[in-house]
Amino acid sequence: MAHVLVTGASGGIGGAIAEEFAARGDLLTLADRDPEALERTAARLGGGTAAHTADLTDPDAPAALVEAVWAAHGPVDVLVNAAGVYPSLDMAQVEAGAWDRLFAVNLRAPVLATAAFARLAMAAGRPGAVVNISSGSALRARPGGGPYASSKAALEMATRAAALELGEHGIRVNAVSPGFVQVSSDCNPVSVEYAAAIGGNPLGRPGSPQDIARAVCWIAGPDASWITGEVLRVDGGSSTGALHLPRIWQPGDTRAAPHASIPAAATASTEGLLS
Repeated sequence: MAHVLVTGASGGIGGAIAEEFAARGDLLTLADRDPEALERTAARLGGGTAAHTADLTDPDAPAALVEAVWAAHGPVDVLVNAAGVYPSLDMAQVEAGAWDRLFAVNLRAPVLATAAFARLAMAAGRPGAVVNISSGSALRARPGGGPYASSKAALEMATRAAALELGEHGIRVNAVSPGFVQVSSDCNPVSVEYAAAIGGNPLGRPGSPQDIARAVCWIAGPDASWITGEVLRVDGGSSTGALHLPRIWQPGDTRAAPHASIPAAATASTEGLLS
C-alpha cells in the first residue's frame, strides 16, 4: 500500500486521480485551497483519507505542504501535482500579476513540491514517484491560452530535468498530458462552443477524468518502474495531427496534378540502393 499525496484533489481530474488510487487500496492525502470541497472529496473516499488545505500561490506553501504531510501521515511514496489554473488571457493583455499567479500554481508549485519530496525521500533513503499533470497545450497554443500553454511547456521541461537528476536516487518523475476533458469547474469554465471545437480526436469520443486517472496510477506504479522523464499523452490521439482539416485533394479531384515521371537515371540509382 502506497501513500499518495494529490494536489488539486477537489478538481475534476484531481478528484478522479484520488479515487483511482483509493480504489487500489492506497493511502491518500489530499490537498487543495478550498477546504469545503476538499472535505467532501475526502469523505467520498472514506476512512484513512487525510486532507490539507494549501494555497499554492504562496511560494512557501508547496514545500510546507509536503513536509507537513510527511510528518503527520508518514513518508510519501507518490506525489501527484494535479493543481492547475487556466484563465483565458490574450498575450496582448498579459500583465505581471496574472502571469505570476498562473506560473505560481502551474509551474512553481509542482517544482517546489517535487524538490521538497525529493529532499525528504533522499534523506530517508526511499524511492518515489512524481507525476505532473501537463496539457496538450504544451505543444499547441490557442487564442487566449498562450500563458497557460507556456506554463505547461515549462512544466514538461522541468519534469525531464528533475527525472535526469533524481533518477540515481530511485525517484522517477513523469508527466501525464490530458487532451480535452470536460469537467465541472468554477475556476476554469469552458464554453459549449469551445468544447465542440476542441473535443474531436481519432478515437471519436470525449475523454473522461477516469481516463487520466488510470494513466496516472499506471505510470506512478510498479509496471512503469523503468520509465522516467516521459510525458504520457492521454488524448484520444488528438496530438497526432489535425483531424479536423480537410484533405489537400479530394478523391477524384481533377485539379490534382499527375505525379511527375522519375528520370531513368534516378530509377537506376534507387534500385541499386535497394538491392
